[in-house]
Amino acid sequence: MDQVLGQVLRNAVWERLDMLTDLANRADAQSLVSVARSELPRLTEAWRAMLKMHEPDERGDCPTCSTRWHRCKAPCSVWQVAHEHLVAGGLAPQQQSADSRLQGRRKSPVPAHPAPPTAAETTGRHALVNPRRAVTA
Repeated sequence: MDQVLGQVLRNAVWERLDMLTDLANRADAQSLVSVARSELPRLTEAWRAMLKMHEPDERGDCPTCSTRWHRCKAPCSVWQVAHEHLVAGGLAPQQQSADSRLQGRRKSPVPAHPAPPTAAETTGRHALVNPRRAVTA
């Protein structure tokens, strides 16, 4: 049951992001101003909440990304993604365009036979990383 609920929550978030991307790309100026006023504060609060969970502890480790057996030194991948998208912006190399990401994303709310959860899904770690697009070293 947790897997189904997790998939429903993830799909809802992906759909919301898709909708906002579509609005940003297609809406008229007046609609964009209205959306920006309502959504930007929500998005910045979401980033703040997520980044707060990944603030380094007194040893310089990310408490959310670290496990008992493996310590993750700051800045963790969440902080790196935040910096890339919020600070570096257009200066950072883009791997995919927004349109190509949208085309590759599955639209069904819940798969008929969901794949077994990854470690990140079961532990709730790396909330920004979509396991379908995660790159492993």
